[in-house]
Amino acid sequence: MKFKDYYKTMGVPEDASADEIKKAYRTLARKHHPDLNKDEEAADKFKELAEANEVLKDPAKRAEYDQIRKYGASAGEEFAPPSGWRSGAEFSGGGYTTADAAEFSDFFETLFGQHAARKTYAGAGTGGPPFAIRGEDIHYRIPVTLEESYKGSTRGISLQTHRFDDAGRASPETRTLNVKIPKGVIQGQKIRLRGQGGAGFGGAPNGDLYMEVELEPHPLFSVDGRDVTLVLPVAPWEAALGATAKVPTLGGTVNLTIAPGAQSGQKLRLKGRGLPGSANGDQYVVLKIVMPAVDSAEDRALMEKMRRQMPFNPRETLGV
Repeated sequence: MKFKDYYKTMGVPEDASADEIKKAYRTLARKHHPDLNKDEEAADKFKELAEANEVLKDPAKRAEYDQIRKYGASAGEEFAPPSGWRSGAEFSGGGYTTADAAEFSDFFETLFGQHAARKTYAGAGTGGPPFAIRGEDIHYRIPVTLEESYKGSTRGISLQTHRFDDAGRASPETRTLNVKIPKGVIQGQKIRLRGQGGAGFGGAPNGDLYMEVELEPHPLFSVDGRDVTLVLPVAPWEAALGATAKVPTLGGTVNLTIAPGAQSGQKLRLKGRGLPGSANGDQYVVLKIVMPAVDSAEDRALMEKMRRQMPFNPRETLGV
């Protein structure tokens, strides 16, 4: 009798968590189930997966199996259980079943008892429950404007999924959903819609839809988390003398006071004017001094007068 490495069969490490084992089984079972995969080797592969999952999903069976592995057995090697070995694990017969599945291997029956394998597939071919597997989760990147994030919105999306007929044959399907975009969503945030993923098979529930928010570039604002930043052009005399400037925000235009002597690159804060959340983000306004065009003789004369009356070396700090 050959030793079976269930971890290798499932493609998971020895310290895999229960969730990792569950996810690996769902993925591989969907790939190899003979109702969905007509490859000649699919049925055998599926039986191996079902057996491995029966052991690794259950803490008691997995603990006993791990004890056996400590004896140094390796996959494919001849194996016999330790003298006097008797399984103490209970078998509930939980998990997926299929009318196409035979009983588990001699290796399984030797370790855990022939009754366990038969009980697991109770009902197979006798009107019992059919093979069932939860639908796959779908991951979707949804583009969201800053205005939609600020106010919340509803967006229509189209999903390419599959549906199954009674014989288990998959066919493509396009579904359109109207999804709600909550206020205050940020870049990379995931929105879960339960049951809106791929179709389940054999009466199993559908998978979930995970939408990852991708904030679209904005012509005025840059975004960092819930904070937004706006570059505000100001005239030289506004920076020098001070001014009140109208500033666009996501919630509308507000008046911003610019103190006399403001410098280009100076950052001012509008508290709570960013994206909403449990703690609203802020809006930062970065001043950018913009020179007017000097087109006429009068404009040039004014600039000459300023040069004479206001001696100023902007490169003084550079030592030049």
